Amino acid sequence: MSASVELLKSEPAATAFTAETLPGWTYQNTEFFALERENLFLRNWQIVCHVSEVREPGEFATIEVTGERAFVIRDAEGTLRAFYNVCRHRAAAVVDGANGHCDGAIRCPYHGWTYALDGRLKAVPGEASFPDLDKARFGLHSLDLEVFLGFVFIRFRSGGPSVAERMAPFHAELAPYRFEEMEPVGPPFRIEPGVDWKNVMDNYLEGYHVPVGHPGLYRLFGTRYDVETRPGNVSRAIHWLRDKPSNNWSERHYQMLLPEIEHLPAERRRAWSYYVMLPNIAFDVYPDQMDFFRLLPTAPGKSVMVGRSYRLPGADRRLRAAQFLNHRINVQVQREDDALIRSVQGGLASESYVSGLLSEKEICLRQLHDMIRTALPVARLPRPPAPGMMKTLNDSLRKV
Repeated sequence: MSASVELLKSEPAATAFTAETLPGWTYQNTEFFALERENLFLRNWQIVCHVSEVREPGEFATIEVTGERAFVIRDAEGTLRAFYNVCRHRAAAVVDGANGHCDGAIRCPYHGWTYALDGRLKAVPGEASFPDLDKARFGLHSLDLEVFLGFVFIRFRSGGPSVAERMAPFHAELAPYRFEEMEPVGPPFRIEPGVDWKNVMDNYLEGYHVPVGHPGLYRLFGTRYDVETRPGNVSRAIHWLRDKPSNNWSERHYQMLLPEIEHLPAERRRAWSYYVMLPNIAFDVYPDQMDFFRLLPTAPGKSVMVGRSYRLPGADRRLRAAQFLNHRINVQVQREDDALIRSVQGGLASESYVSGLLSEKEICLRQLHDMIRTALPVARLPRPPAPGMMKTLNDSLRKV
């Protein structure tokens, strides 16, 4: 048995984890990044878009997950399908851009191989130059697809619970928001925070830092902040606008202008809620609008956040004003978070830091770290394994 396995078995601090964060080395390690790619991101559902963005036959939306390209498309019969965005001829992307439309067929821009909207290979230029080509065997490779509350998800590895099964604990409280009827607002957003994806999620998953890190949110909501984790690695946090007017113009006018949203339960008409499906998908749910984001690693210590905002159509002038102020408030929150996570990323690399402590207010963050330690038990070690030993040791630790 290796020394690292012995360490895992013998040190209480390495096995309890009830109040410890992941060790700092996991936030910038090349071999650990490779394990995350396979065991966390390709195996879990990823959100692509809203059904309103792929409403008509031929409309598509793309996604890239740790180097794998995929797209969803509405076929001629109105069925949503998901495929690898990889031509079967020479591996070029068959569609380009975040969103688009294929007029009756999917035509690879490299050599013109043409696929039906259901993925079948229809035509090959110079087909006679491919002896014995069986077009039935060279359709686009398909992927699992699921629609949940109007949002389209895919996954690269089959197996495990559906999105609906994972989100079941919160389905009843999400249903009144009528996500299925919403439409996108503006283009998708893309943010490259310059830090590890776990660092961003750690920050998102706890409100403990709000009184110090987000004075605007603190003025709006005070100290009331309820959190709940549920089986299936899902969680929800919620806080409510207080009656005391903020001394900030945008915040005070948001409090004043936010109308009563009649289709919501009374307790949600002045609540901001945050739903997470680990490891990397979140929904920010407000009375007046919502958004989603997916957070993906791009390299050790680097990540990208992609998402979009949505609203119900037909907002009146007062509601549109509240939506504008909501956006303005959250732009400032994002600036504050950007500074915080950059500071943390620098500290995680310090030789003085091994791991940190978690308070009872950080249970959603703990849920993420426990999920990672379960999928990747090598993350239980306070120091990284010797170079080249990460995968072997991780496989060994799974058996402990």
